[in-house]
Amino acid sequence: MGSLKEFQELMKKIYYERDSKRGLYKTALWLVSEVGEFSDALIHFNKAELEGEAVDVLAWLCSICNLLEINLEDIAFKKYNGKCPKCNSIPCNCKENV
Repeated sequence: MGSLKEFQELMKKIYYERDSKRGLYKTALWLVSEVGEFSDALIHFNKAELEGEAVDVLAWLCSICNLLEINLEDIAFKKYNGKCPKCNSIPCNCKENV
């Protein structure tokens, strides 16, 4: 099993050239489309389809982060730092959005 950083690097090796030619905004539209497909799978609660769409969302997010030179793994752990970034607790004790 690899890390998120390794997966992002794999997406860069496979797709960076195509993503660069497509451009940031068109690549972002692909991400939005995949989020919609994930939502459709969620409505029908088809687990196999959900798994496939979840990884597609992640792949497109990695593609956008690669174009922006953002290390997704680093910023994710920096923001969450082992706890909820709002209430600083594990588990989250935030009262909003329950």
